[in-house]
Amino acid sequence: MRNVLLAALAAGVLAAAPLRVGAQAPAEPKVLRYAFRSDITSFDPAKVSDTYSNTLITGMFDAPVRWAYLARPFKLEPSGCELPEVSADYKTLTFKVRPGLFFHDDPAFKGKKRELVAADYVYSLKRHYDPQTKSPNLYILEGAGVLGLSELRKKALKDKTPFDYDTPVEGLKALDKYTWQIKLAKPDPRFVNNLANPLAAALAREVVEAYGDRIGEHPVGTAAFMLKRDEWRRSSRIVLVKNPAYRDEFYNEQAPADRPDLQAMAERLKGRKLPMIDRLEVAIIEEPQPRWLAFLNDEADFLQELPAEFISVAAPNGQLAPNLAKRNIKMNRYPQADINFTFFNMKDPVVGGYEPAQVALRRAIGLAYDVDREIRLARKGQMVPAQGLMPPGTWGYRPDLKTEMSEHNIAKAKALLDLHGFKDVDGDGWRERPDGSELRLQRATQPTADYRVLDELMEKAMRAIGIRIGFKQGKFPENIKASRAGKLQMWNLAWVATTPDAGYHLAIAYGPNGGQANHSRFDLPAFNRLYEQQAVLPNGPERQQVMDQANKLVVAYMPYKISGHRIWTDLSQPWVIGAERNVFRRDFWQYVDIDTAAKAAAGR
Repeated sequence: MRNVLLAALAAGVLAAAPLRVGAQAPAEPKVLRYAFRSDITSFDPAKVSDTYSNTLITGMFDAPVRWAYLARPFKLEPSGCELPEVSADYKTLTFKVRPGLFFHDDPAFKGKKRELVAADYVYSLKRHYDPQTKSPNLYILEGAGVLGLSELRKKALKDKTPFDYDTPVEGLKALDKYTWQIKLAKPDPRFVNNLANPLAAALAREVVEAYGDRIGEHPVGTAAFMLKRDEWRRSSRIVLVKNPAYRDEFYNEQAPADRPDLQAMAERLKGRKLPMIDRLEVAIIEEPQPRWLAFLNDEADFLQELPAEFISVAAPNGQLAPNLAKRNIKMNRYPQADINFTFFNMKDPVVGGYEPAQVALRRAIGLAYDVDREIRLARKGQMVPAQGLMPPGTWGYRPDLKTEMSEHNIAKAKALLDLHGFKDVDGDGWRERPDGSELRLQRATQPTADYRVLDELMEKAMRAIGIRIGFKQGKFPENIKASRAGKLQMWNLAWVATTPDAGYHLAIAYGPNGGQANHSRFDLPAFNRLYEQQAVLPNGPERQQVMDQANKLVVAYMPYKISGHRIWTDLSQPWVIGAERNVFRRDFWQYVDIDTAAKAAAGR
């Protein structure tokens, strides 16, 4: 009990004055502790695309809409706004801000309560077009053709003047205090899905202007949690605390009919005021073993993505291990809507280009790499082979598809290299390029045990076909920055869906998205036309056919060697109530409760 009291004092929960005789003791704070495998890059919604930053941003800011937590099939629900009115041609969306939502207190507001209004969404979306923002998500808005904003951006770039936020544009405007509207240049039946993404989160202009370049360190939103800045330690620890002025929202989740366990959970929590926890404590633990041990030792309440190397210990044959079951630990296994890949920088003189010899080189690298070996050794069976860009759980995914993307064939890889002039000219056992110059690859990597296994697999594959390869280590945020700048030749990473539609993943090969979603900078006119064609089509056989054709081009040109789609296993301690995984909704902790009595009874 002494440790609990000390923790409460540290959190600033207990009053400094002694309790009066007969007074009821303050309730112990409800704290959820878990770990990220990498640090965030920023808290600015306009500047991030990584999962870690977006996860926390989702809990602090209101996008216009969000994905309902338990609903299956997935559906949108109101967040900062009501669900929009969408025109019959899918080109105009009109939103109503929910009145009475207020920003977290901040000195930028000079002691006044600041209500969320339509102009905040207009301003926040315009920030993506400001060249100074360098938004990695601009491609989503430009791809839809929000009327007038691309021209405003081009003018700022041409004139080398500050972006003009005050010039009205037809495509994004406030109609009154609470109503705002987006108009698109072309139909987009699924554009509204993008507005459940943290990129559409609302910021207050005066806050952005007050903090300037440091806005990424000062998140001020309207959602359920706030950053505890005095407890933030970069690359180590991030703490969010409950927003004391959060609006009245209550647990009213509708569980799917085929999940009686979720129905019982939803009934147990129904009517509870959200959020139910007081603090979220996130440790940055890059190495898999310390993350696993922290959970085993009860230093974490939740383990997201059980490291693959411990799956045989924690969940042999897909069943929770008896020692964990005895502790009443809960397990949740699910397919992640993601792709894991190595990209090739198409502008790199060694691996890039569209000439037959360069395409043959990338295809040979892909054929030499043994995906099944990665699944067995690195992923411990927690991944399924990929056949292209489109992941499970999204519209457009074809579970019956089989392509060269998953093929492992050393003989075929060698034959391709020989045919196109990649031969060992000097007899040292390593191939040269067709012009006789050195052939040497360099893949970016990270200094963790799981990456070391992946690097060993790639090195072995390249040695088998006579190609030198080296590895350059960097932290995840450093590699992201270098990749967007086009400075990496190759890198292995994942792209996780934020919407249940495979068009989101096709976007990473669309030419105009180079330097944003498109890490490879692949820019093939034939693919670009197909991508644009499917984007305006409603879901159906015609769109599926177009998406399949686009996928075939990616397999043929190989700007990405896509290895697979992960199967995730989450574990939670017995006192954690309500944890379920919605792969398109990041802030699951808003719907989680901590049974402090059960935790105390367990001696934790």
